[in-house]
Amino acid sequence: MTSRHQRPLGRRRILFALGGAAVAAPAVAAIAPYALADSPAGGSATAAQAAAGSLPLTLVNESGSFDNASVHVYVVGNQDGRQVRLTPDGTLAPIALSDNGPDGFTDYAIGLAGSGETRLSLPHMSGRIYVSLGQKLKFKAVADGNGDAALQYPAGWVKSDPNHPVLHDCAEFTYNASGMFCNTTMVDMFSVPLSIRLTGAKDQTTGRLRPGGRAAAFDAVRRVEDFARLVVDDTRVIAPGHGLDAGLFAEDYLAPYIDEVWSAYAGRDLTVTTNAGRFTGRVRGERFTFDGPAQVSFGKPSTRDVLFCDGNLAAPNDGTTGPVAAVLGAGLNRSTLLSHPAQPTTDAGTFYGTDLTNHYAKAMHTVAEDGRAYGFAFDDVADFASYIQDTAPTGIRLTLTPFDS
Repeated sequence: MTSRHQRPLGRRRILFALGGAAVAAPAVAAIAPYALADSPAGGSATAAQAAAGSLPLTLVNESGSFDNASVHVYVVGNQDGRQVRLTPDGTLAPIALSDNGPDGFTDYAIGLAGSGETRLSLPHMSGRIYVSLGQKLKFKAVADGNGDAALQYPAGWVKSDPNHPVLHDCAEFTYNASGMFCNTTMVDMFSVPLSIRLTGAKDQTTGRLRPGGRAAAFDAVRRVEDFARLVVDDTRVIAPGHGLDAGLFAEDYLAPYIDEVWSAYAGRDLTVTTNAGRFTGRVRGERFTFDGPAQVSFGKPSTRDVLFCDGNLAAPNDGTTGPVAAVLGAGLNRSTLLSHPAQPTTDAGTFYGTDLTNHYAKAMHTVAEDGRAYGFAFDDVADFASYIQDTAPTGIRLTLTPFDS
């Protein structure tokens, strides 16, 4: 798989397709009469799917802690510029302000089958699949800047958000004529262990944790003093960027490492290789300036810029500045820039090796069965994110994996 700094579609593109904080829901075709992830490529089911443009989606509850009746699913996203949702009867409906009930929130929940697997169908769209356990989520339909109905998504990392007490998480996807591009994500928080199996040209799975992985991730973050307040009971671990905004994480935590990087590369070169070619950079007058296929330059980032991969590390989709920013952001989060003057480094054994590092992302990778996790937005640099794609998909399976075993 091509790394994010080299491929055209990654998590940031998925999020761009979603439209930011107010997102949309899925256009869905009729429920498919064939099993999802197990459909053989090349069979009649595949031909029918191609004709309809829909992809089988199977939901599986292996949590071991919640029965099917306690699991609520929401498939929301964008299709052709419209914000839409999947209804419980398997039809596509636009987001509407009138969907808000007496409590001011929508009820877009899809219940699982009484037992066993639940089968749905996805059309071409970008979206998220949310799961909540025990309680339903409160999505609110709002008017966007153009006066169109949009959806206000849960922000579980915000204490005042009505969904803060609810155990929930999500996976992200874009499904279009080029294929299926999907990931599990810990970029905002980690709460519910989810895995994705994608079948088609290949059979791929990502997101599954090692035995006891959920508790191990919580414990690993809790053991690092600077990160301990990011753990919210047994409900979730908040990503440090959101923790910083909430006053739970030091806004200058990474400043010593960032300063050391800027100082070191005032006197030596850092090389960054992307699909556009090789860039060679030095710090000149407080800006990290790279020469190569094009000249790109970055001001010294703050801790927040590094954790969000934004601000002075914002990555435009321009093929030059964006890919270099992604590699720098990954190197700063993984604390590999000082030890490896040629980036990106692909040796995971060298990641998070300093005391001052992104211990949250480190914990997420440590507990992942395949070593891949989306602990920050540029975690797919060098292919270390829980992201999979297939240009000829036949099915996608989202599994709530065990909480305790």
